[in-house]
Amino acid sequence: MAKKTNYKEKNIEELTKLLAEKREEHRQIRFQSAGAKAKDSNASSKVRKEIARIMTELGVKDLA
Repeated sequence: MAKKTNYKEKNIEELTKLLAEKREEHRQIRFQSAGAKAKDSNASSKVRKEIARIMTELGVKDLA
């Protein structure tokens, strides 16, 4: 099982850049799955959860 990334150690700029990358990755997965059978049917779900983790950490850092 893959180790989860610890977002608490990253600063706001790194999190924002990572969020943009994950959103682009999610967009690509959505278009790939619409055209053909997906290799990993859970890939979209995994990426959405990563996006949620990043956005949660950005919210926590914004309040602090």
